[in-house]
This record gives sequence, structure tokens and C-alpha cells, in this order.
Amino acid sequence: MSQTKVEAPFVENNVPFRNLIINGDMQIAQRGTTASITSDAYGGPDRYSYNVVDAGTWTVSQDTDVPSGQGFHKSLKLDCTSADASVAAGSVFRFQQQIETQFLARVMHGTSDAKQMVLSFWIKWDNSIGGNFAVDILNLNNSNNRTVSKLFSYTADSGWQKYVWNIPADTGGNALTNDNTSAYYLQIFLAAGSNVTSGTMNTTWDTRVNANRAAGQTIQSASSTSNNVYITGIQMEVSETATDFEHLPHDVQLHRCKRYYQLISNTDGDAFGNGAHYGANSIYMSEGIHPEMRTTPTLDVSGGTNYFRRYSAGNYDDFDGINLDGSSGPQFIEFFASSGDGHTGGTQGHACFLRLNNSSASFAYTAEL
Repeated sequence: MSQTKVEAPFVENNVPFRNLIINGDMQIAQRGTTASITSDAYGGPDRYSYNVVDAGTWTVSQDTDVPSGQGFHKSLKLDCTSADASVAAGSVFRFQQQIETQFLARVMHGTSDAKQMVLSFWIKWDNSIGGNFAVDILNLNNSNNRTVSKLFSYTADSGWQKYVWNIPADTGGNALTNDNTSAYYLQIFLAAGSNVTSGTMNTTWDTRVNANRAAGQTIQSASSTSNNVYITGIQMEVSETATDFEHLPHDVQLHRCKRYYQLISNTDGDAFGNGAHYGANSIYMSEGIHPEMRTTPTLDVSGGTNYFRRYSAGNYDDFDGINLDGSSGPQFIEFFASSGDGHTGGTQGHACFLRLNNSSASFAYTAEL
């Protein structure tokens, strides 16, 4: 019987997890809608934060407005709710994601073998906003904080537009460490004052000079409360050419996001832990963390009067707050409530379980960069 060898199919750039950006298609949004961002904060779709200085007030949310025919279902929406049309020297509004150093090993930054990267993303402004906007990468894992930037042009009322940036390799500076600290900041400037626009843009990697980072920026997104910005499809890869967006399964993307943030409960009546009474007026709770987080998390708790309820021995008690215990780690967390949090009336040694007791209450772990 004759045999024929069938060659495996070849797909160019078929490299799994080639996107260095997590949640680039905005499909995970554990925090939900976040209102009133006026300073540095996380909010909306996972892994993105905002640097806002004298640049209005914003609500960030997950939206369904997406470019057609690209396979996207979600975008990140920034809605200006309080305008600031007067651009001061120190004004800035940056949309950003930080990347761990250990996820950048293949870039070989700061060595003679450093690799070129390419960034691609989709963005849309409405309300007839047009002009130039800057994108840069800040390398914090370096003694002199090196940067490289690119200026793009957006035509007013042109809808969704895709942008591609071929990022040069950096053979200068220090080689990246291999740990869980922050290395790269990818930043898109949505507003910028003269402190970051008055210089000459670094189009190749060089020591950070703030005045150079957004040189040529003319778009000022905070000019009107009618302004909205939409972003999706962010991909940064080690390559000389941009490839199609890498759409990961929802469960895989959620798992990656949970390394940095895990929402446990945010609905009135939701359970969020089990524990026991250490004393009559104190309870301790411990939970395993899955998946393991980047580092020992802190608690992201929305507390207030009677926001939490403890059930034990057929009774319940309402209390106000939760505290992290020092024995916690990336894989296991311990937290407690005591009389200082309004907890009273338990029986030492009795088991208990805990629920949220207010529509504004929430309970989460955070280990963001």
C-alpha cells in the first residue's frame, strides 16, 4: 500500500499569545462602568488605567460600538462628563497599559539582539474632533527611563480608523529584568499640554524628556462634554509587520486578566467568603486565589455602614468593613473584621459565612502594576 506524506499547514506568524497587550479587544470588564475619573485610576475594561491631570472628568465603560468586519464585539468608551477646554501646561490625559518585564523576554530590549515590534489599534473620536495625537512607550525598567513616540493624524468624523506603528528595536539602555515588575507603559495621549508637547518627538528610543513625548499633539479630547473616544483591537507584537488581531477565547482572556484583578462579589446578597469567630467580636476568613495573582493582592472593597453581613448559628450581624491580614500571598488570602469594623455579637469558635448587604458594596482583589 502506498503512503503519501501530508505536510502540516503553514500559517505565517502563527505564534500563540503573540499579543503583548492583555485584553486588547476589551472583552473582559470585571469592574464594569467606572464614573468620575479625574486622576490616576483603573476602570472599565480590565488592564487599562488612565493618567488624568487637569483634563476634565470621564466615565469609562465597555461598549458595543466596534469597527465592522474585524471580529470585535466590545470597545472601551471614554465619555467626557465635565469639560476642560482650557489646556494648561500640565494638562494631560493618557490611556495606558503596563506590561510586566517577564512577558517581554522575546523583545530582548537593551541588548544587541533587540527586536523590532509593531503596534496596531483602532480608535474613533466623535463630535467632529480631528487633529494629531501621540502614542508612546515608556520603559520604566531602565535607569534612565527611555521612550519612543509616534504622531498620528485623525480626520474629524471619519469613524473607526486603524493605525499601525513599526516600533524600532532598542539596543541601548539596560537589558530588561525578568520579574513581575513594570517594564513598558503603552500610552495613547488623548489630551496634552505644553509640558509634554513643546519639544521634539523621539521617534527612536532615547532618554525620557517629557517635553518630547507628545510633541505635535493637537487633539484635546476634554474640550466638550459631547466628546467620546472609543478604542479597541490593540495589539503589540514582536514582528516587522502587523498581523491580524489575535482573538483569544473569552475564558483564556479572563484568566489572564485575573492575574491582576479578581472581582469576587458586587451584587447585594452575594456571598464572598467563609470563616470563623476568632473571638466574640472578630471573625477571620481565608480563601485560595485562582489563578495565582501577580503579587500579594490588596483588597478593593467598597465599604460603608452595614455593607456586609455575617451569618452564624441561625443569626446574623451587619458590619462595615473588611481588612487584609499580613499572612496573605499571591495564592492565598486572609482577611478579617473586628469590633472596629462594627462587628459584634459572635461566639468564639463558631463558623460563619459572609454576604454583601448593600447595592453599593463590592469585594475584589487587586495586584495591578
